[in-house]
Amino acid sequence: MVPAATTTAVTTSPDPSVVGQTVTFTATVTPLSPGAGTPTGTVTFVATDGVTTVSLTGTLSGGTVSVSTNGLVTAGAYVVSATYAGDGNFAGSVGGDTQTVGQASTTTAVTTSPDPSVFGESVTLTATVAPVSPGAGTPTGTVTFVVTGGPTLTATLSGGTASVSTTAIPVGTSTVTATYSGDANFTASSGTDTQTVNQASTTTTATSSPDPSTFGQLVTFTANVAVNSPGAGSPTGTVTFVIDGVGGGTLTGTVVAGVATVTTNTLGAGTHNVTATYNGDANFASSVGTDTQTVNQASTLTTATSFPDPSTSGQTVGFIAFVSALAPGSGIPTGTVNFTITDGVTTVNLTGTLNGSGVATVSSALTTGVYTVTANYTGDTNFGTSTGTDTQTVV
Repeated sequence: MVPAATTTAVTTSPDPSVVGQTVTFTATVTPLSPGAGTPTGTVTFVATDGVTTVSLTGTLSGGTVSVSTNGLVTAGAYVVSATYAGDGNFAGSVGGDTQTVGQASTTTAVTTSPDPSVFGESVTLTATVAPVSPGAGTPTGTVTFVVTGGPTLTATLSGGTASVSTTAIPVGTSTVTATYSGDANFTASSGTDTQTVNQASTTTTATSSPDPSTFGQLVTFTANVAVNSPGAGSPTGTVTFVIDGVGGGTLTGTVVAGVATVTTNTLGAGTHNVTATYNGDANFASSVGTDTQTVNQASTLTTATSFPDPSTSGQTVGFIAFVSALAPGSGIPTGTVNFTITDGVTTVNLTGTLNGSGVATVSSALTTGVYTVTANYTGDTNFGTSTGTDTQTVV
């Protein structure tokens, strides 16, 4: 007996489908007239688009067989062939169909970490790209991250995830948009998230130099403004130095490369409390540092002279003391100078007050003799004592 000829008809569903979607192939095998009956055996399905090939085998039941696959993982036009192998009563046959597979839609989800962060801290931006059901598979390609007011960055997907890190997000709340560019099998998509960046905290350290100093000496106050981890960057703005409270004087310096300096030579003798306040800027918070500065009395030099010299008995003689500050001190001493004028027999004691130029003048008439003139400056709050001598000859 000659086997009856058959025909094989193929259908696919759904058609079209998307990448990764489950597709069912159905083959119906029927005998050609005058043959009759129900074929049995197996049907082998092969689907290919030239890139992806899927092969499946199913067993006929009632002349029909269906198989399903989610292996159509590349977009394109597939040719589907169904080959009936035949059995003892029915000859084999081949049928065909086409299946269109389109790109699968995607969603892009964005996260940022840490959130919130502080200025200068490294923030990681992550995009997860997933196919939308009924699509399946792992998207490839690149994701572009755009940060409002910040950088634009690109990363490559690996396992459906792309991450980049940046320290360049400004203070405030920024929108992060991640755009997946798509590939041959998956469509483009985008997602957004927000990232809050707060001011970075700072530490201000105040120092002074030289310390101790002397009255009238130029003193430099320095404030170092450092950014506390995990923040980073270079603070800008100003530092206000307050000496002994508001009433003691206020100086302002500009922060350059994290350092602000001011100078003064107006500090009185004693110990001074210095408060340095960094006033903050858009990216960095304010902070305060303190220091003390010791100012010692400035040493002095007293020079004594008299005129006229020589003088005559009974003539009025002027005695002058010049009191000046010794470097590194500066300024004009105040207070009094005690003059002691003696020839060993006669002693005259006089007191003069320093004028605005640091000069004290007294006068007296003397008798004949050679006198030693001692001028003792008694000092004041800011200047130390000193002594000068001269001789006066009276004839």
